[in-house]
This record gives sequence, C-alpha cells and structure tokens, in this order.
Amino acid sequence: MKYKHFKGGIYDFVCEAKLESNPQIVMVIYKSHDGCAWVRPRDVFYELLEHDGKLVRRFEPIN
Repeated sequence: MKYKHFKGGIYDFVCEAKLESNPQIVMVIYKSHDGCAWVRPRDVFYELLEHDGKLVRRFEPIN
C-alpha cells in the first residue's frame, strides 16, 4: 500500500514490527522511492497533526 506524507512524499508501506526492547511498541517500516527505509512508531505514523491551521494525517493512504 502507498501513503502520501503531509509534506508530499510518497512511500510504500513495508510492514509493522515490534520493538525488541519493548514489544508493546509497534513500529511501521516504510520505504521511499529512492530505496531508503524508514521507521516510526505506529502511533506517530497514523497520528493527526496540525498543518497550515488544519488537522491532517501525517500519512494518508492512496490508491
């Protein structure tokens, strides 16, 4: 699945993974089109934030 970052980048969702040091924390692993892999806590990946005075998703799913 692809996601668009609120600043415009397009990323491929790779998988979710548990943090080894604290398995209660689930991380999202995703890749940019230049091949770089990134990781964020799932709560941060899916959070709403304020941008230009509006509430937006950090990453919005795209088809």
